[in-house]
Amino acid sequence: MNHFAPQPPFSVTTGVGSLPWLVDTTLRDGEQAAGVVFSRSDKVAIARELVAAGVPELEAGCPAAGPEARDDLRAIIGAVGADRVLGWCRASEGDLAAAAGCGLRRVHLSFPVSDLHLRLWGRDRAWVLADAARLTALAARTFDFVSVGAQDYSRADPEFLAEFAATVARTPARRLRLADTVGIAHPARVAADVARLRAIGPEVALEFHAHDDLGLATANTLAALLAGAQAASVTVNGLGERAGNAALEEVVMALRVAHGIDCGFSPEKLAALSALVARASGRSVPPEKPVVGAAVFQHGSGIHCAGLLRDERSYEPFSPATVGRTRAEFELGVHTGGSAVAAVLRTQGCPVATETARTLAEQVREIARQKGRALTAVEVVALASPFAA
Repeated sequence: MNHFAPQPPFSVTTGVGSLPWLVDTTLRDGEQAAGVVFSRSDKVAIARELVAAGVPELEAGCPAAGPEARDDLRAIIGAVGADRVLGWCRASEGDLAAAAGCGLRRVHLSFPVSDLHLRLWGRDRAWVLADAARLTALAARTFDFVSVGAQDYSRADPEFLAEFAATVARTPARRLRLADTVGIAHPARVAADVARLRAIGPEVALEFHAHDDLGLATANTLAALLAGAQAASVTVNGLGERAGNAALEEVVMALRVAHGIDCGFSPEKLAALSALVARASGRSVPPEKPVVGAAVFQHGSGIHCAGLLRDERSYEPFSPATVGRTRAEFELGVHTGGSAVAAVLRTQGCPVATETARTLAEQVREIARQKGRALTAVEVVALASPFAA
């Protein structure tokens, strides 16, 4: 029995209904990023943390990739349970047999649907439609849940894509994934595609799988969910091939902050998850990375620091604590104001008067220009020492 099937789409207007369904593919598509190799222990640790944070489904690997990959899947299943783990398969009986052999109960079958990909793999449209029906029926005999993927959907002929969706709707498949394989879709198009395909097969849940080649993965994922898709593929830190995938942390927080939608994820776990995946993947997180980057709660502008001291909502969309972060000290550099200097000196046990802080801020700005960098708190304390005396 499938305990984790998506329900009808949530209502953006009323804010009620089922939650957006997250399919985390860090352990499959994330690991396909060039140079990334997760150890088995890291895979198990990431899987456990994702589940503990509230992710309902993990696309955890490709069973046909070999014995080690199947052993990894067995270990993940042992850690979080088979009801939560999905295996990614090519459209072949051999891949389905490999998936069954490692104890998977949920399986995804990927079919190329663009003419470009069909030509690359020596297939045609007739094969896609026939094998979508045949292999899905075969998979349903063994697996509790079958998902079907439209690979390279955004470069497919719209009429053939509609025919494919109609074919999938007549199979035992429970979900259809639209994979924007090279990240060329845009939000308006995604919303229109989702609305059109939902009308073709309303009984089959829709999932959107975004890539970030044009920096639109998060926006496209939100557009799909708001247009009626029930599920979305994500990865921690947006880890994935080329420019990466839709980032879990961005999707979760954009739904929460921009749309007032709680997807059942515990956002306070995002910082620890990000750090875990960064370490395991060997891919550092850029400082400016939304939500989890080191610089996203760091402030140096005088007016921003003054505003934050009055109300942290003045220049931040959410509190650092919301995502498991702590606030960094204000940067004391070329844009520093007296409020920031006074605040940093207070934390250092060296309080000064308001006028003194303004005078020190002028000195800080000048020295920062000369040095080409921000000053440390220790350096500013040294500047303040004559006034304290």
